[in-house]
Amino acid sequence: MTVVDESGVHSVMIRFCKCPNSRTPDKQLFELGMFPALFTRLKTVFTFPVLNSFLLDNLECGTSVMNYYSKLRRMTSSVFPHLVPDRQWRQLKFLKWNGFGHKSRQPNLGKLALFCPACLQPSVNVPQPTECDGNHPDWIYARSLVMDGNFKVEHLHPTHPEDEVWLTDGRCFMVTRQAYQSHLTNAKEVIQMSECNNHRAVNQANMSRHKLEATGIGGCACARHGCFVPHSIVDFQKGER
Repeated sequence: MTVVDESGVHSVMIRFCKCPNSRTPDKQLFELGMFPALFTRLKTVFTFPVLNSFLLDNLECGTSVMNYYSKLRRMTSSVFPHLVPDRQWRQLKFLKWNGFGHKSRQPNLGKLALFCPACLQPSVNVPQPTECDGNHPDWIYARSLVMDGNFKVEHLHPTHPEDEVWLTDGRCFMVTRQAYQSHLTNAKEVIQMSECNNHRAVNQANMSRHKLEATGIGGCACARHGCFVPHSIVDFQKGER
């Protein structure tokens, strides 16, 4: 079996326990700290440390999956595996960090993302105020939000859309895909006409791009600290539509 670790790619002989009350092979690998690339044919596994290391490199250094794996391949002479479970690992980490790791219940919309930790949130980072508490008026807990968009973030249509799997559909910062598509179907498109001779922001927003699945991205954020609001980020299909 091919084992991908921080030290490189290794070929290791693994024998699973076949006792009558033993766990399935994939669960045995999880107990050993290994994440299988496939759950049906166990040929390649990734250790938990290498997956955590990639998430840290991706967050702080912007390292892509291909570049990170190229680094591991240069550290060894073995054949580099092409099956990548990084999205599944990130999904499991989200569930664990937000208290859903050992529970069968499904998280609600936006529950896998955190709101601004600096803003006052009763029962989260400040005690729940009482109704007759004159020292803490209601305006202290008011939230100031801003909305903005970026029309340069483009995304092409997938080659095989039937293979796309939405792991955190609506449970993090992005809105639920199906509900958002239903809203776009019923929403009326208002085209803003620019009176300026060469207003790039408006002209580029109204341009039609048939090859793009998304022509931009927009959402809500905390006006004081700039933190995004969970379940508030959307893709633009044409302009601000």
